[in-house]
Order: sequence, then structure tokens, then C-alpha cells
Amino acid sequence: MLIGELASKAGVTVKALRYYEEQGLLHPRRAPNGYREYGESAVARVANIRLLLSSGLTAHDVRAFLPCLDQDVDAPLICSASAGVISSRLTEVEEKIAALDVVRGRLVEVLARAGGS
Repeated sequence: MLIGELASKAGVTVKALRYYEEQGLLHPRRAPNGYREYGESAVARVANIRLLLSSGLTAHDVRAFLPCLDQDVDAPLICSASAGVISSRLTEVEEKIAALDVVRGRLVEVLARAGGS
């Protein structure tokens, strides 16, 4: 299928597909006329890429999932190489939450003082 057809089936823009290709996440064949050609498995791959990106991973992070990106979207996407990426990203998120909790506490304290004056 051509890029427009994949975009329609996967529910993404052509621009998004080109971005995924630039990031090394999609690898279309090239027709003699230069058009990108994708197999049916590309629909599942794009769905998995979108799922991972919406989970807070970066395109760079998603590269660790390349061995399992063509699996069904409902299948677990944890490959041995990807578990470390998820763990690392989770640690970063937890650190950000802790830092925001400190800021929240300070703001609550400032408001309490302002209301008590």
C-alpha cells in the first residue's frame, strides 16, 4: 500500500509516517518510481508506535521496541530490550512528580500564609 493508504488505515497523517520513517521506526520499500510501499503489517506497527508515544516514550525510546513493533496491538509490547527503557522513563516521571509535589506544597503553604494574614 502507498503512504496515503497507510495513513488512512492507521488514522495518522502522511507527515507522521514520514517522521516515523526519519526516526527509523518505519522502513518502507521503494517502488521503481520512488513511491513508498508498505506491507499490511505496517498498520499494526504504526498503531504500536502511537501507543508507545502516547505512553510518554520518545521516538528514540521506541527504537528499543523495534523487535516487537509488528505484533498485534493487544499483545504485550515488552521485549527484553525495551524493559530497561520503560524502567528508565518511569524513574524520570516519578522524579518529576516528586519535584512537582514539592512545588505544590510550597504553593499551598504560601496560600495558607496569605489567607491567615
